[in-house]
Amino acid sequence: MSKKTKIIFAFLIMMLAVNTYGQSNNFIVTLDAGHGGKDDGAKYFDNKEKDLTLAVTLKVGKILEQNYGISLIYTRKTDEFIELRERAKISNRASANLFVSIHCNANKSATGNGSETYVMGMSRANMNLEVSKAENSVIFLEDNYQKTYKGFDPNKPETLIGLQILQESNLTSSIDLANKIQNNFSNSIAIKSRGIKQEPLWVLDATTMPGVLIEIGFISNKNDVSILESEDGQNSIATAIANAIISYKNENF
Repeated sequence: MSKKTKIIFAFLIMMLAVNTYGQSNNFIVTLDAGHGGKDDGAKYFDNKEKDLTLAVTLKVGKILEQNYGISLIYTRKTDEFIELRERAKISNRASANLFVSIHCNANKSATGNGSETYVMGMSRANMNLEVSKAENSVIFLEDNYQKTYKGFDPNKPETLIGLQILQESNLTSSIDLANKIQNNFSNSIAIKSRGIKQEPLWVLDATTMPGVLIEIGFISNKNDVSILESEDGQNSIATAIANAIISYKNENF
């Protein structure tokens, strides 16, 4: 068997195992409202980031709940503190198809404004691979794992090659979703788009599926915050995010 054939074979085995492990007929989306509880996030103009992110996240969820075939996982639905690592674990345990974290930006200068969407920075790619290996290692605790996962072994080199391919695919998928979100922002709300950024954000590194972190606007900017704190503004932002997720799901699932 050639090296190329082995790589393709390993990738197919890995995909089969991932599809078997935590299999669901629905497209699972994890919605993560940034901050919460004792963590207020940024605070400007009598607004707390944790409150604005939760309000928008719940509105995104309300729209997605009307879409057949989408199941939702929330890291929080109330004003509670959830550790960063637990947010990732919640999504990983659910074998979610997407992880979407919602935040507000802030700057000491009041002139900074606009929305931007972050994807995983390549400088931390190895960390994501280690998480994938760790999450998959739980299969050894199951009875008949050899038969169930058809030779999938996260300790074998050929399986690691498959995981690396999946990781690259996740980044490509994350960028695809980020593009859809920012395009919708540009077309539907007054907050300008600052585009897509790639940074080593821990919560994106620690999740094992495509994911984005959205800065929906600057809480420190009077124009942005007037939109962020209004019902109409929140609905417009939520609709832009939800429609991007629905479009991504329809194209990929």
